[in-house]
Amino acid sequence: MITRETGRGGTRAAMTEGAMPRPGWLLPAWRQALVVVAHPDDETFGLGAVADRFAAGATAVHVLCFTHGEASTLNENHAELRQARARELRQAAAELGVVTVTLLDYPDGHLAAVPPGELSGHVTRLAARHGAEGLLVFDETGITGHPDHQTATRAAMHAARTGPLPVLAWALQDTVADRLREETGEAFKGQPPGRIDLCIRVDRARQRRAALRHASQISPAAVLWRRLQLQGDCEHLRWLLPPGGFGGSLAGEPCRLCASCGSARGSG
Repeated sequence: MITRETGRGGTRAAMTEGAMPRPGWLLPAWRQALVVVAHPDDETFGLGAVADRFAAGATAVHVLCFTHGEASTLNENHAELRQARARELRQAAAELGVVTVTLLDYPDGHLAAVPPGELSGHVTRLAARHGAEGLLVFDETGITGHPDHQTATRAAMHAARTGPLPVLAWALQDTVADRLREETGEAFKGQPPGRIDLCIRVDRARQRRAALRHASQISPAAVLWRRLQLQGDCEHLRWLLPPGGFGGSLAGEPCRLCASCGSARGSG
């Protein structure tokens, strides 16, 4: 297990009891948040803009990553992936303002074979260590349907139920996922508006810079750039475990800030 202190200067100093400036009112005002992901780059390619918004609002963001991502089929700079992706994770996390990174060494592509209680135990212990007030994950589809993404989210859910902790999940609009499937043939999975609980405005500058830190995984032709174009400046989130309860999605108030939730953005 590797734990690193990262983050942009002033993050800790900005956190004072009772003083919680936030860039927007839709995100929960957590003082500590734990991001739970399967691979290096998930924290950036998927959750980067949301993590940045939390960090900018004086939330101390911590990342737990279960694998080194050594089984990736991409290797743009012909690196030794296990070491390179660990380094890239730390660099990207620092760009996003993440305070700590904990990188475990489970086999990439085979998280589902690990006993669920073992994975959730890591989440429980790390959440307790940092005093996390909530977990941030991919939604249960895994976004691309990747089994490791789905397993990481299940581990977070299991830990959260015993916490208890709320779980906020990143989701794609179904219109964006449909367009990406049509254009790329990849198995993107989205959610209809009625299953989206929060829509937040984001500035993607740090996410884009952090993405470039994942040099082994990024290229000018990467699908990420097209996805970000389609998403525009909105991120869509779902409560898998809402605050104060153990139900599913809250629904009922989809995407208050996004006027174009019914259609994919950036279609040109």
